[in-house]
Amino acid sequence: MSIEWVNRAIDRLRAWGREKGVEVDIDEIRLLCDYASDYLDVHRLGDFRPSTFEELLLEIYPRKVIAPPESAPETIAAARTLVDFLLDQGEIGEDVAARMRETIDRIEPEMPHALADTSKFGMAKSLFSSIGPEALDGPMPGELAAEEGGAPDAGLAPLPPVRLAPAAELAAAVREVPLLRDAFRVAAWLTEGGRTTTTRKTLRVRDAKQITAELGIARPQLPWRLALHLGLIRLDRTAIVPGEAFRPLPGLPDDEVLRLWARMVAFLVDPPVAVTGDEVVDDGLFPIHDLLYRMQAPVPQDAIGEYLKETLAGDRPMGPIGAALAGLAEAGTVHVTEEGVTLTPHGLWGMRELYTSRGMDAPIAADPSEGDASTLIAGLVTDSLPEEEAERCIQAWLARRDPQTAADELLSAVVGAPAEVRGVAVSIVDRLGPEAAPAVRSYLDDPELRPHAIHWLSSRGLDAPPLTHEELLWVSVDMLALALPAAEADPETFAENIAASGPSIELIEEMWKVDHPDVVEVLEMLSGTLTDPDAAKAARKAAMKARSRAIRRPPGGREWSRLQG
Repeated sequence: MSIEWVNRAIDRLRAWGREKGVEVDIDEIRLLCDYASDYLDVHRLGDFRPSTFEELLLEIYPRKVIAPPESAPETIAAARTLVDFLLDQGEIGEDVAARMRETIDRIEPEMPHALADTSKFGMAKSLFSSIGPEALDGPMPGELAAEEGGAPDAGLAPLPPVRLAPAAELAAAVREVPLLRDAFRVAAWLTEGGRTTTTRKTLRVRDAKQITAELGIARPQLPWRLALHLGLIRLDRTAIVPGEAFRPLPGLPDDEVLRLWARMVAFLVDPPVAVTGDEVVDDGLFPIHDLLYRMQAPVPQDAIGEYLKETLAGDRPMGPIGAALAGLAEAGTVHVTEEGVTLTPHGLWGMRELYTSRGMDAPIAADPSEGDASTLIAGLVTDSLPEEEAERCIQAWLARRDPQTAADELLSAVVGAPAEVRGVAVSIVDRLGPEAAPAVRSYLDDPELRPHAIHWLSSRGLDAPPLTHEELLWVSVDMLALALPAAEADPETFAENIAASGPSIELIEEMWKVDHPDVVEVLEMLSGTLTDPDAAKAARKAAMKARSRAIRRPPGGREWSRLQG
């Protein structure tokens, strides 16, 4: 980040440009100096070397800077201007300047490719780039508008649709938020004791110490300010008296609890307050929450810290990001796990309320349970719903249909579909009782659904044709194909599961014969995850035989039109 020597260098550069009549790209050159200082041990202008430019332009920029490949000429031009400046100011000699120019000439055709190479992206750059290229047209996600109050900028990239938990669940979770409960406890303690504020309307030191001692609240100033903001207490000159909104939290109606929560989220992120105790993090509360809202997936703590350092820290120090995020977890807006940081369901709801109050379009995702079978399956397959939400959608969808209708809709929706899609439908049909038998039996003529239908019927003691050996092999491959995405996402867990309940070596040895479009991928997955060396070897040999038969998906792969639409 910019430090004093960089500021002095930029002042000199501006003066030099005016004196020489040279157009200077100050922003680009400052960025070059900033990153050279942060990552390449450059502490003054004379520390620049030819290798500095190579590392900056081919390693640091691709990893850190969100810029399209076509922006490379601007950066190259700025680097050449910097070399001219260094030479003219006596910071480097003619020989060094010549080597620098040779290096930049060599880098020029390579830099666009480096900027486009996603394998070079750092965590923060990868996260923000994945939001979509349209985000680069306006302010970066998380930037605040310059208008009064620091409100979120309505010019940001469009917000993604989100799924919200039921209001009763949200209200129940809000009642358990430590910071909100502390605000109610502090409000009750202050009003019962007839306390007063200082002349500056702040909590008296002795009262703060007593609150810590008696209520166990380490930082009482934050719940005190929140209680004022929510109207739990009010000031009559310096006297603290109950506010109109003050009532016991457990007894408040759900809608009132949620209104309080929406106001609490606004209090936390707009404008920022001292929530975590780290100045940089507290200045970035809206950017952090905005990022989590847009990503809808766990964001690594390191990536959040890297982003805040790059965009907000300046020359300010920042403490460990994990300790700071723990403060947000206490505030109830985020959930911190080993996988990363996500918004809590009530944090998501509160951020959406904040966006809509600022006039931004914050759409709600369609409920898969309200559509037909194709809509339900597409939602389950493509939307990566949390387990609880997926279960709710399935139960709600089934509740609207009798078993026979549900089975027929589900199975007809996946005729000719990929294994993952077919597997979702089959797993839902597996919940249905014997009443669905007529519908299931009608799919015995479909070659891909037939083995699943036979298994469904026989497992319920109903009349069913026996599975042939070929059908047994096919359905084994098909069910393993369903697990391919899970195996890729978490190979260790999959390896544990397959070791406990995987197919026999004899079955693996014959799988290569199956005319299934995923047989090669299934056998390669088994060869890489089976812990039994003999079984893994059998899978490798079978995969080689399957490849020799050229069993592949049709050109372009199978299309499932219901998902594509």
